[in-house]
Amino acid sequence: MGLEGGEPREVSMLELQQHTKKQSCWMVIHGDVYDVTPFLLDHPGGDDVLLDWAGKDATRGFEDVGHSNDAREEMKKLYVGKILPLTEEEKSKLAESGTKAMSNVTTLEGNKQTLWMTLAKYLFPVVILGVALLIRKYTS
Repeated sequence: MGLEGGEPREVSMLELQQHTKKQSCWMVIHGDVYDVTPFLLDHPGGDDVLLDWAGKDATRGFEDVGHSNDAREEMKKLYVGKILPLTEEEKSKLAESGTKAMSNVTTLEGNKQTLWMTLAKYLFPVVILGVALLIRKYTS
């Protein structure tokens, strides 16, 4: 469970991929690795939700649900460490192990753009509306 008094550590994607079962369920949220195994039975959405994200970057799923500050505080108890960037060797091994593993890698690497995509998604309509209002104001 979590660090169990130990120091935070760096976790490779290959190591993360070894923790995808009820007996040991790890996931990544915002670049941090969490051992959610002790929380499987207590999760309000059920253990299936967590197991679906086991061994993967769950940042998008975690944020889409909109977890409370209490939930975020509880996560601190489950913290293992930081996910390491993929090495070329890991990419090769993950590619050999199949498409599912590579989709996890794509999610981890593509998640860095999520903030910009989210900002663009919400700011673009606001900017368009602002420009339209300015045009209306100065052409009337």
